[in-house]
Amino acid sequence: MINKKNSNVARLKRHQRVRKNISGSAERPRLNVYRSLNHIYAQIIDDTKGITLVSASSLDKDFSGYGGNIEAAKAVGNSVAKKALEKGIKAVVFDRGGYIYHGRVAALAEGAREGGLEF
Repeated sequence: MINKKNSNVARLKRHQRVRKNISGSAERPRLNVYRSLNHIYAQIIDDTKGITLVSASSLDKDFSGYGGNIEAAKAVGNSVAKKALEKGIKAVVFDRGGYIYHGRVAALAEGAREGGLEF
């Protein structure tokens, strides 16, 4: 019998390895990314207080279209950057969530940089 490894369990292990070294503070909160098959989500989190400061996703009301492609990821990155700048957040630490920095994750990061965030 062939046993297939669960890719999400492997991703969570990678995420825990990354999170040992990355933490969001009040000065530089953490920009977290989660991608599902049909949508992409981004949050800016202050880990010292344990609160989410800003969030955006492809499920927001101002978003239209399919949420599982590179254009959607770039739009979500731009949206989270705009909301962060309204709250006075300019610099963040990027947390790729255990995903490789490629495709939708890289597009979200590029959209956030174009929106004005520094990381």
